[in-house]
Amino acid sequence: MAMEFTRSSQSVYLLRVQESLSHRLYLVTKRILDVVIAGIALVLAAPLMLVVGLAIKLDSPGPVLFKQQRVKGLGPDGKPILFTFYKFRSMYHNADSSVHQKFMSDFINGNGRLHKDGNGKAMYKLAADRRVTRVGRFIRKTSLDELPQLINVIKGDMSLVGPRPAIPYEVEQYKEWHKRRLLVTPGITGLWQVKGRSSVTFDEMVRWDIEYAEDRSLGMDLRILLQTIPAVLSGKGAA
Repeated sequence: MAMEFTRSSQSVYLLRVQESLSHRLYLVTKRILDVVIAGIALVLAAPLMLVVGLAIKLDSPGPVLFKQQRVKGLGPDGKPILFTFYKFRSMYHNADSSVHQKFMSDFINGNGRLHKDGNGKAMYKLAADRRVTRVGRFIRKTSLDELPQLINVIKGDMSLVGPRPAIPYEVEQYKEWHKRRLLVTPGITGLWQVKGRSSVTFDEMVRWDIEYAEDRSLGMDLRILLQTIPAVLSGKGAA
């Protein structure tokens, strides 16, 4: 009986070692693919990024890039680990962030309001946000404002696939179970973007992020990347 128990324990131990090695291999492979794909994408998108940057500069005063502190994960003490997040600026320079803070507080706490987009689809978005510039509306609709995040991917602050990086004031509103979405590296796209984007509640978004965190694999990452292409082209759930 004791021998059977020992063999069973050894089997469990070996299975855990194999799972650990498999997970490490996944993380290493994922990082290599992130750098290679993001590097190629940056080179190919460079002319387009120059055009977008010029359009932003001509449309309104201020920097071309929008920089903001976002949450990369949680430290051993439970406090957020921050990084500098890049996007093309889509709002007027020094726009008041209190509007977004109020919107996110309501959204996270289940009090978000649905607004219809240009196609009549209900979304959890700020309605008629006057902080957004003319060029900003276009680059948001086409997701071109996200292109500078390829730099974040190469730096290792983000991945191509993962939960969207949260803003510190959003995390302050999180319930304890919401923080499970912060246990993996944030990404440019993820399950939320391809399944529901702005048409779902915050809790639904978090559940998809947790599902990704628990089941992620190279196969899942590749499926999400492929599904992102039609989602972006259709403008599904974009501002």
